[in-house]
Amino acid sequence: MNVLKTTRTTCVLALLLLVWSCQTAEKSNPNYQKEAANPEFLHQSLVSLTKVIKHDLFAPMIAARIYTYAQIAAYEALNAQTPQYQSLAGQIKDLPEMPKAEAGKDVCLPLAAVKAYFKVGKQLTFSGDSMDVEWGKMMTEFKKVGIPKEVFDRSIALGDTIGGTILKWSAGDNYAPTRSMPKYTIKQQNPATWRPTMPDYADALEPNWNKIRPLLMDSAAQFKPTRPTTYDSSKTSKFYKEAFEVYKTVADSTPERIATAWYWDDNPIATLNAGHFNIIRKKVTPTGHWMWITMYACRQQSKDIFETSEAYVKVAIGLFDAFISCWDEKYRSEVVRPETYIGQFIAPQWTPIIVTPPFPEYTSGHSCVSGASSTILTDVFKTNTAFTDSTEVQFGIPPRSFKSFDEAAQQAAISRMYAGIHYRPACDNGITQGQAVGKQVLAKVKTKK
Repeated sequence: MNVLKTTRTTCVLALLLLVWSCQTAEKSNPNYQKEAANPEFLHQSLVSLTKVIKHDLFAPMIAARIYTYAQIAAYEALNAQTPQYQSLAGQIKDLPEMPKAEAGKDVCLPLAAVKAYFKVGKQLTFSGDSMDVEWGKMMTEFKKVGIPKEVFDRSIALGDTIGGTILKWSAGDNYAPTRSMPKYTIKQQNPATWRPTMPDYADALEPNWNKIRPLLMDSAAQFKPTRPTTYDSSKTSKFYKEAFEVYKTVADSTPERIATAWYWDDNPIATLNAGHFNIIRKKVTPTGHWMWITMYACRQQSKDIFETSEAYVKVAIGLFDAFISCWDEKYRSEVVRPETYIGQFIAPQWTPIIVTPPFPEYTSGHSCVSGASSTILTDVFKTNTAFTDSTEVQFGIPPRSFKSFDEAAQQAAISRMYAGIHYRPACDNGITQGQAVGKQVLAKVKTKK
Protein backbone atom coordinates (compact mmCIF):
# COMPACT_ATOMS: atom_id res chain seq x y z
CA MET A 1 0.00 0.00 0.00
CA ASN A 2 2.86 2.43 0.82
CA VAL A 3 4.49 1.70 -2.54
CA LEU A 4 1.21 2.32 -4.33
CA LYS A 5 0.64 5.57 -2.43
CA THR A 6 4.16 6.79 -3.21
CA THR A 7 3.73 5.91 -6.87
CA ARG A 8 0.44 7.81 -7.05
CA THR A 9 1.98 10.85 -5.39
CA THR A 10 4.91 10.82 -7.80
CA CYS A 11 2.56 10.55 -10.76
CA VAL A 12 0.43 13.46 -9.53
CA LEU A 13 3.47 15.69 -9.08
CA ALA A 14 4.79 14.76 -12.49
CA LEU A 15 1.41 15.48 -14.07
CA LEU A 16 1.20 18.88 -12.39
CA LEU A 17 4.69 19.74 -13.59
CA LEU A 18 3.79 18.68 -17.12
CA VAL A 19 0.58 20.74 -17.08
CA TRP A 20 2.42 23.82 -15.78
CA SER A 21 5.11 23.43 -18.44
CA CYS A 22 2.53 23.09 -21.20
CA GLN A 23 0.59 26.09 -19.92
CA THR A 24 3.77 28.16 -19.84
CA ALA A 25 4.58 27.23 -23.40
CA GLU A 26 1.05 27.74 -24.64
CA LYS A 27 0.79 31.16 -23.01
CA SER A 28 3.92 32.60 -24.65
CA ASN A 29 2.63 35.89 -26.03
CA PRO A 30 4.45 38.27 -28.42
CA ASN A 31 2.28 41.13 -27.11
CA TYR A 32 3.08 40.48 -23.44
CA GLN A 33 4.71 43.88 -22.87
CA LYS A 34 1.60 45.76 -23.94
CA GLU A 35 -0.77 43.51 -21.98
CA ALA A 36 1.40 43.64 -18.86
CA ALA A 37 1.35 47.46 -18.98
CA ASN A 38 -2.12 47.46 -17.48
CA PRO A 39 -2.54 49.98 -14.63
CA GLU A 40 -4.86 47.51 -12.92
CA PHE A 41 -1.76 45.65 -11.77
CA LEU A 42 -0.82 48.72 -9.72
CA HIS A 43 -4.38 49.30 -8.55
CA GLN A 44 -4.76 45.72 -7.39
CA SER A 45 -1.43 45.93 -5.60
CA LEU A 46 -2.81 48.90 -3.66
CA VAL A 47 -5.98 46.98 -2.83
CA SER A 48 -3.94 44.00 -1.64
CA LEU A 49 -1.70 46.09 0.59
CA THR A 50 -4.70 47.94 2.01
CA LYS A 51 -6.25 44.63 3.09
CA VAL A 52 -3.14 43.77 5.07
CA ILE A 53 -2.72 47.25 6.57
CA LYS A 54 -6.34 47.19 7.68
CA HIS A 55 -5.97 43.69 9.14
CA ASP A 56 -2.79 44.63 11.01
CA LEU A 57 -4.40 47.78 12.48
CA PHE A 58 -1.61 50.18 11.58
CA ALA A 59 -2.00 53.77 12.75
CA PRO A 60 -2.48 56.35 9.97
CA MET A 61 1.09 57.68 9.94
CA ILE A 62 2.58 54.17 9.96
CA ALA A 63 0.22 53.25 7.12
CA ALA A 64 1.55 56.28 5.23
CA ARG A 65 5.08 55.00 5.74
CA ILE A 66 4.17 51.56 4.37
CA TYR A 67 2.28 52.86 1.34
CA THR A 68 4.97 55.39 0.51
CA TYR A 69 7.95 53.07 0.51
CA ALA A 70 5.99 50.50 -1.48
CA GLN A 71 4.94 53.13 -4.05
CA ILE A 72 8.48 54.47 -4.38
CA ALA A 73 9.73 50.92 -4.97
CA ALA A 74 7.12 50.33 -7.67
CA TYR A 75 7.84 53.69 -9.32
CA GLU A 76 11.59 53.07 -9.42
CA ALA A 77 11.19 49.56 -10.84
CA LEU A 78 8.66 50.64 -13.42
CA ASN A 79 10.99 53.36 -14.67
CA ALA A 80 14.20 51.32 -14.65
CA GLN A 81 14.26 51.45 -18.47
CA THR A 82 11.72 54.17 -19.25
CA PRO A 83 13.20 57.12 -21.17
CA GLN A 84 10.53 59.72 -20.37
CA TYR A 85 10.53 59.31 -16.57
CA GLN A 86 13.39 59.80 -14.13
CA SER A 87 14.39 58.29 -10.82
CA LEU A 88 13.62 59.99 -7.52
CA ALA A 89 17.20 59.39 -6.40
CA GLY A 90 18.80 62.71 -5.58
CA GLN A 91 15.39 64.32 -5.08
CA ILE A 92 14.20 62.49 -1.96
CA LYS A 93 16.35 62.65 1.15
CA ASP A 94 19.12 60.01 1.16
CA LEU A 95 17.52 57.93 -1.61
CA PRO A 96 20.38 56.14 -3.42
CA GLU A 97 20.75 55.35 -7.08
CA MET A 98 18.57 52.44 -8.10
CA PRO A 99 19.76 49.18 -9.72
CA LYS A 100 19.11 49.09 -13.46
CA ALA A 101 18.01 46.30 -15.74
CA GLU A 102 20.79 44.55 -17.63
CA ALA A 103 21.46 46.31 -20.92
CA GLY A 104 20.18 44.48 -23.98
CA LYS A 105 18.04 42.09 -21.96
CA ASP A 106 14.24 42.34 -22.07
CA VAL A 107 12.41 42.82 -18.80
CA CYS A 108 8.74 43.26 -18.01
CA LEU A 109 8.82 46.48 -16.00
CA PRO A 110 5.25 46.22 -14.64
CA LEU A 111 6.06 42.80 -13.23
CA ALA A 112 9.27 44.15 -11.68
CA ALA A 113 7.29 47.06 -10.20
CA VAL A 114 4.68 44.82 -8.59
CA LYS A 115 7.39 42.51 -7.24
CA ALA A 116 9.19 45.47 -5.67
CA TYR A 117 5.89 46.73 -4.24
CA PHE A 118 5.04 43.42 -2.63
CA LYS A 119 8.57 42.85 -1.29
CA VAL A 120 8.45 46.17 0.52
CA GLY A 121 4.84 45.76 1.63
CA LYS A 122 5.52 42.32 3.09
CA GLN A 123 8.59 43.46 5.01
CA LEU A 124 6.87 46.51 6.51
CA THR A 125 3.64 44.77 7.59
CA PHE A 126 3.02 42.02 10.13
CA SER A 127 0.92 39.59 8.10
CA GLY A 128 3.55 38.19 5.78
CA ASP A 129 1.43 35.15 5.02
CA SER A 130 -1.43 37.36 3.86
CA MET A 131 0.93 39.29 1.60
CA ASP A 132 2.16 35.99 0.18
CA VAL A 133 -1.41 34.99 -0.63
CA GLU A 134 -2.03 38.32 -2.37
CA TRP A 135 1.27 38.00 -4.23
CA GLY A 136 0.25 34.55 -5.41
CA LYS A 137 -2.88 36.04 -6.94
CA MET A 138 -0.82 38.66 -8.76
CA MET A 139 1.59 36.00 -10.04
CA THR A 140 -1.34 34.08 -11.48
CA GLU A 141 -2.53 37.17 -13.34
CA PHE A 142 0.92 37.93 -14.73
CA LYS A 143 1.37 34.34 -15.92
CA LYS A 144 -1.86 34.68 -17.88
CA VAL A 145 -0.19 37.46 -19.86
CA GLY A 146 2.25 34.97 -21.33
CA ILE A 147 5.58 36.53 -20.37
CA PRO A 148 8.49 34.40 -21.60
CA LYS A 149 10.08 32.49 -18.71
CA GLU A 150 13.50 34.10 -19.00
CA VAL A 151 11.92 37.57 -19.08
CA PHE A 152 9.65 36.63 -16.20
CA ASP A 153 12.57 35.49 -14.05
CA ARG A 154 14.69 38.51 -14.98
CA SER A 155 11.85 40.88 -14.11
CA ILE A 156 11.25 39.24 -10.74
CA ALA A 157 14.96 39.52 -9.97
CA LEU A 158 15.00 43.23 -10.87
CA GLY A 159 11.95 43.96 -8.71
CA ASP A 160 13.45 41.99 -5.85
CA THR A 161 16.70 43.95 -6.05
CA ILE A 162 14.99 47.33 -6.20
CA GLY A 163 12.65 46.38 -3.37
CA GLY A 164 15.66 45.39 -1.27
CA THR A 165 17.34 48.72 -2.03
CA ILE A 166 14.26 50.63 -0.89
CA LEU A 167 14.02 48.56 2.30
CA LYS A 168 17.66 49.23 3.15
CA TRP A 169 17.07 52.96 2.60
CA SER A 170 13.84 52.94 4.62
CA ALA A 171 15.64 51.41 7.60
CA GLY A 172 17.50 54.70 8.05
CA ASP A 173 14.40 56.84 8.64
CA ASN A 174 14.59 56.56 12.45
CA TYR A 175 11.39 54.49 12.70
CA ALA A 176 12.99 51.63 14.66
CA PRO A 177 14.53 53.88 17.35
CA THR A 178 11.19 55.67 17.90
CA ARG A 179 9.66 52.34 18.93
CA SER A 180 11.55 52.50 22.21
CA MET A 181 11.45 56.24 22.88
CA PRO A 182 9.59 57.50 25.98
CA LYS A 183 5.80 57.72 25.92
CA TYR A 184 3.97 61.02 26.19
CA THR A 185 3.73 62.30 29.76
CA ILE A 186 0.30 63.61 30.69
CA LYS A 187 0.50 67.03 32.34
CA GLN A 188 -2.12 66.56 35.00
CA GLN A 189 -1.55 70.00 36.48
CA ASN A 190 -2.15 71.79 33.19
CA PRO A 191 -5.81 71.60 32.06
CA ALA A 192 -4.93 73.12 28.68
CA THR A 193 -3.05 70.02 27.58
CA TRP A 194 -4.26 66.77 26.10
CA ARG A 195 -5.37 63.83 28.20
CA PRO A 196 -6.81 60.39 27.30
CA THR A 197 -10.48 60.13 26.34
CA MET A 198 -13.23 57.52 26.31
CA PRO A 199 -13.79 54.67 25.73
CA ASP A 200 -10.28 53.22 25.94
CA TYR A 201 -8.33 56.08 27.54
CA ALA A 202 -5.44 55.04 25.33
CA ASP A 203 -1.91 56.39 25.50
CA ALA A 204 -1.01 59.22 23.17
CA LEU A 205 -0.23 57.85 19.72
CA GLU A 206 3.23 58.29 18.20
CA PRO A 207 4.50 61.27 20.22
CA ASN A 208 7.92 60.91 18.55
CA TRP A 209 6.75 60.85 14.94
CA ASN A 210 8.39 64.22 14.28
CA LYS A 211 11.72 62.39 14.61
CA ILE A 212 11.02 60.33 11.47
CA ARG A 213 13.19 61.42 8.53
CA PRO A 214 11.11 63.59 6.18
CA LEU A 215 11.29 62.86 2.47
CA LEU A 216 11.37 66.47 1.27
CA MET A 217 10.98 68.84 4.22
CA ASP A 218 14.04 70.52 5.71
CA SER A 219 12.70 69.51 9.12
CA ALA A 220 9.48 68.42 10.78
CA ALA A 221 8.91 72.06 11.79
CA GLN A 222 9.27 73.56 8.29
CA PHE A 223 5.55 74.22 7.89
CA LYS A 224 4.49 75.36 11.34
CA PRO A 225 0.83 76.41 11.25
CA THR A 226 -0.74 79.45 12.86
CA ARG A 227 -0.63 79.13 16.65
CA PRO A 228 -3.74 77.59 18.22
CA THR A 229 -6.20 79.65 20.23
CA THR A 230 -5.03 80.24 23.79
CA TYR A 231 -6.75 77.96 26.32
CA ASP A 232 -9.26 79.73 28.55
CA SER A 233 -12.21 78.40 30.57
CA SER A 234 -13.98 81.76 30.73
CA LYS A 235 -17.32 81.81 28.91
CA THR A 236 -16.35 85.04 27.21
CA SER A 237 -13.08 83.66 25.84
CA LYS A 238 -12.39 82.74 22.23
CA PHE A 239 -11.43 79.21 23.22
CA TYR A 240 -14.74 78.66 25.02
CA LYS A 241 -16.64 79.93 21.98
CA GLU A 242 -14.77 77.54 19.72
CA ALA A 243 -15.60 74.65 22.06
CA PHE A 244 -19.21 75.76 22.27
CA GLU A 245 -19.39 75.76 18.47
CA VAL A 246 -18.37 72.10 18.50
CA TYR A 247 -20.92 71.36 21.21
CA LYS A 248 -23.74 73.03 19.25
CA THR A 249 -22.67 71.45 15.96
CA VAL A 250 -23.09 67.99 17.47
CA ALA A 251 -26.22 68.89 19.45
CA ASP A 252 -27.93 70.35 16.36
CA SER A 253 -26.52 67.81 13.96
CA THR A 254 -28.40 66.82 10.82
CA PRO A 255 -28.48 63.38 9.16
CA GLU A 256 -26.25 64.75 6.37
CA ARG A 257 -23.64 66.03 8.81
CA ILE A 258 -23.67 62.77 10.76
CA ALA A 259 -23.23 60.84 7.51
CA THR A 260 -20.34 63.11 6.55
CA ALA A 261 -18.67 62.56 9.93
CA TRP A 262 -18.86 58.79 9.46
CA TYR A 263 -17.86 58.96 5.81
CA TRP A 264 -14.52 60.53 6.71
CA ASP A 265 -14.11 58.72 10.04
CA ASP A 266 -11.25 56.55 8.70
CA ASN A 267 -10.37 55.28 12.15
CA PRO A 268 -8.25 52.12 11.65
CA ILE A 269 -9.54 50.74 14.94
CA ALA A 270 -12.49 52.16 16.81
CA THR A 271 -13.96 50.63 19.95
CA LEU A 272 -17.73 51.02 20.11
CA ASN A 273 -19.62 50.24 23.29
CA ALA A 274 -22.75 48.13 22.88
CA GLY A 275 -24.19 47.21 26.22
CA HIS A 276 -21.74 44.91 27.97
CA PHE A 277 -19.74 44.38 24.80
CA ASN A 278 -17.03 46.32 23.00
CA ILE A 279 -17.21 46.13 19.21
CA ILE A 280 -13.99 46.65 17.25
CA ARG A 281 -14.38 48.27 13.83
CA LYS A 282 -11.52 48.14 11.32
CA LYS A 283 -11.49 50.73 8.56
CA VAL A 284 -9.02 52.30 6.19
CA THR A 285 -6.90 55.16 7.47
CA PRO A 286 -7.00 58.70 6.06
CA THR A 287 -3.88 57.61 4.17
CA GLY A 288 -5.66 54.67 2.61
CA HIS A 289 -8.69 56.80 1.78
CA TRP A 290 -6.64 59.29 -0.24
CA MET A 291 -4.64 56.55 -1.94
CA TRP A 292 -7.94 54.99 -3.03
CA ILE A 293 -9.24 58.35 -4.23
CA THR A 294 -6.09 58.48 -6.37
CA MET A 295 -6.95 55.03 -7.71
CA TYR A 296 -10.51 56.03 -8.64
CA ALA A 297 -9.32 59.23 -10.30
CA CYS A 298 -6.70 57.37 -12.36
CA ARG A 299 -9.27 54.84 -13.50
CA GLN A 300 -11.78 57.53 -14.36
CA GLN A 301 -9.19 59.43 -16.42
CA SER A 302 -7.83 56.22 -18.03
CA LYS A 303 -4.30 56.96 -16.87
CA ASP A 304 -1.71 54.54 -18.21
CA ILE A 305 0.51 52.54 -15.90
CA PHE A 306 3.32 55.13 -15.87
CA GLU A 307 0.96 58.05 -15.19
CA THR A 308 -0.74 55.99 -12.51
CA SER A 309 2.55 55.25 -10.77
CA GLU A 310 3.47 58.93 -10.98
CA ALA A 311 0.20 59.95 -9.32
CA TYR A 312 0.51 57.33 -6.59
CA VAL A 313 4.08 58.17 -5.68
CA LYS A 314 3.50 61.92 -5.50
CA VAL A 315 0.41 61.57 -3.30
CA ALA A 316 2.18 59.06 -1.07
CA ILE A 317 5.17 61.36 -0.57
CA GLY A 318 2.81 64.18 0.35
CA LEU A 319 1.01 61.99 2.87
CA PHE A 320 4.30 60.90 4.43
CA ASP A 321 5.60 64.42 5.03
CA ALA A 322 2.17 65.82 5.97
CA PHE A 323 1.90 63.40 8.89
CA ILE A 324 5.37 64.35 10.12
CA SER A 325 4.49 68.05 9.91
CA CYS A 326 1.13 67.60 11.63
CA TRP A 327 2.44 65.38 14.43
CA ASP A 328 5.24 67.84 15.09
CA GLU A 329 2.61 70.48 15.79
CA LYS A 330 0.34 68.19 17.79
CA TYR A 331 2.97 67.48 20.40
CA ARG A 332 4.24 71.06 20.39
CA SER A 333 0.86 72.66 21.16
CA GLU A 334 -0.68 69.67 23.06
CA VAL A 335 -4.18 71.11 22.76
CA VAL A 336 -6.92 69.45 24.81
CA ARG A 337 -9.70 67.70 22.88
CA PRO A 338 -13.28 69.07 22.72
CA GLU A 339 -14.55 65.97 24.51
CA THR A 340 -12.48 66.82 27.59
CA TYR A 341 -13.15 70.56 27.60
CA ILE A 342 -16.89 70.35 26.84
CA GLY A 343 -17.36 67.67 29.47
CA GLN A 344 -15.70 69.88 32.06
CA PHE A 345 -17.13 73.30 31.25
CA ILE A 346 -20.25 72.96 29.05
CA ALA A 347 -22.08 69.61 29.26
CA PRO A 348 -20.77 66.81 31.53
CA GLN A 349 -22.52 63.98 29.64
CA TRP A 350 -21.61 65.20 26.15
CA THR A 351 -19.93 62.80 23.72
CA PRO A 352 -18.75 63.23 20.13
CA ILE A 353 -20.33 61.39 17.21
CA ILE A 354 -17.24 59.33 16.45
CA VAL A 355 -14.55 58.11 18.82
CA THR A 356 -11.96 60.76 19.69
CA PRO A 357 -8.57 59.51 18.51
CA PRO A 358 -5.77 59.28 21.12
CA PHE A 359 -3.52 62.26 20.44
CA PRO A 360 -3.57 66.07 20.88
CA GLU A 361 -6.09 68.10 18.94
CA TYR A 362 -4.16 70.72 16.95
CA THR A 363 -3.90 70.54 13.99
CA SER A 364 -6.31 68.06 12.46
CA GLY A 365 -4.40 65.18 10.88
CA HIS A 366 -7.14 64.38 8.40
CA SER A 367 -7.29 68.03 7.36
CA CYS A 368 -3.54 68.20 6.91
CA VAL A 369 -3.20 65.08 4.75
CA SER A 370 -6.31 66.06 2.79
CA GLY A 371 -4.81 69.46 2.03
CA ALA A 372 -1.59 67.84 0.81
CA SER A 373 -3.31 65.16 -1.27
CA SER A 374 -5.85 67.45 -2.91
CA THR A 375 -3.15 69.96 -3.85
CA ILE A 376 -1.07 67.25 -5.51
CA LEU A 377 -3.98 65.57 -7.28
CA THR A 378 -5.26 68.89 -8.64
CA ASP A 379 -1.87 69.44 -10.25
CA VAL A 380 -1.49 65.85 -11.50
CA PHE A 381 -4.85 65.95 -13.27
CA LYS A 382 -4.43 69.58 -14.39
CA THR A 383 -8.06 70.42 -13.70
CA ASN A 384 -10.73 70.52 -11.04
CA THR A 385 -11.53 66.91 -11.79
CA ALA A 386 -14.97 65.70 -10.81
CA PHE A 387 -14.83 62.19 -9.43
CA THR A 388 -16.75 59.59 -7.45
CA ASP A 389 -15.17 58.07 -4.36
CA SER A 390 -16.30 54.53 -3.51
CA THR A 391 -13.75 53.81 -0.77
CA GLU A 392 -16.38 53.49 1.95
CA VAL A 393 -18.63 51.08 0.05
CA GLN A 394 -16.71 48.19 1.64
CA PHE A 395 -17.97 49.46 5.00
CA GLY A 396 -21.60 49.79 3.93
CA ILE A 397 -21.41 53.53 3.22
CA PRO A 398 -22.61 54.78 -0.21
CA PRO A 399 -20.14 56.43 -2.59
CA ARG A 400 -19.86 60.20 -2.80
CA SER A 401 -19.26 62.41 -5.82
CA PHE A 402 -17.19 65.59 -5.71
CA LYS A 403 -16.68 68.44 -8.15
CA SER A 404 -12.99 68.65 -7.31
CA PHE A 405 -10.28 67.26 -5.05
CA ASP A 406 -10.37 70.48 -3.06
CA GLU A 407 -14.09 70.03 -2.39
CA ALA A 408 -13.37 66.55 -1.02
CA ALA A 409 -10.53 67.88 1.15
CA GLN A 410 -12.67 70.69 2.55
CA GLN A 411 -15.42 68.21 3.37
CA ALA A 412 -12.95 65.85 5.03
CA ALA A 413 -11.66 68.73 7.16
CA ILE A 414 -15.02 70.08 8.34
CA SER A 415 -16.21 66.52 9.00
CA ARG A 416 -13.89 66.50 12.02
CA MET A 417 -15.86 69.31 13.61
CA TYR A 418 -19.15 67.69 12.58
CA ALA A 419 -17.89 64.59 14.38
CA GLY A 420 -17.10 66.56 17.52
CA ILE A 421 -13.39 65.77 17.69
CA HIS A 422 -11.84 69.06 16.50
CA TYR A 423 -12.32 72.80 16.92
CA ARG A 424 -12.68 74.78 13.71
CA PRO A 425 -9.13 76.29 13.66
CA ALA A 426 -7.57 72.80 13.65
CA CYS A 427 -9.55 72.00 10.51
CA ASP A 428 -8.92 75.28 8.68
CA ASN A 429 -5.27 75.62 9.61
CA GLY A 430 -4.68 71.92 9.07
CA ILE A 431 -5.80 72.26 5.44
CA THR A 432 -3.41 75.18 4.95
CA GLN A 433 -0.55 73.27 6.57
CA GLY A 434 -1.15 70.29 4.28
CA GLN A 435 -1.40 72.48 1.20
CA ALA A 436 2.07 73.84 1.97
CA VAL A 437 3.41 70.28 2.09
CA GLY A 438 1.64 69.45 -1.18
CA LYS A 439 3.08 72.50 -2.93
CA GLN A 440 6.56 71.48 -1.87
CA VAL A 441 6.05 68.01 -3.37
CA LEU A 442 5.05 69.63 -6.66
CA ALA A 443 8.04 71.98 -6.57
CA LYS A 444 10.68 69.41 -5.65
CA VAL A 445 9.61 66.09 -7.18
CA LYS A 446 10.35 65.93 -10.89
CA THR A 447 9.24 62.73 -12.58
CA LYS A 448 9.50 63.71 -16.25
CA LYS A 449 12.90 63.99 -17.94
